Amino acid sequence: MNAGISVDLRSATPPYEQIRSQISALIATGTLTAGSRLPTVRSLAADLGIAAGTVARAYKELEAAGFIESRRRNGTVVAQPAPGGAQQAGGPVPEAVTAAVDLLVNAGRDARLTDELLLDLVRGKLRKG
Repeated sequence: MNAGISVDLRSATPPYEQIRSQISALIATGTLTAGSRLPTVRSLAADLGIAAGTVARAYKELEAAGFIESRRRNGTVVAQPAPGGAQQAGGPVPEAVTAAVDLLVNAGRDARLTDELLLDLVRGKLRKG
């Protein structure tokens, strides 16, 4: 099970970052919910045809950010959201935000923008506040 995760080795974005961002997006959209089990590092690496260390780095960053937890006997699972804290892993994304993202993606596709350019535009807007 790779949950639709893919890696583009031609992309300027490092493979571990592609994996990290895809998993965090799956969590944010509710596709992966708290307690959902993730594939083992070796299994996902084999599915994607990349080194296990690449997947391990993505998992390590996701764990440091509070999105996932590694448990010895239960493997790696999606973490429970922080109680009363900022919206994190597994927290629901408001429907209006999801709809706005869909509109943005569709407009970007209609304009034939690359995913990288669209992401750069969003990041630029976020930095401006």
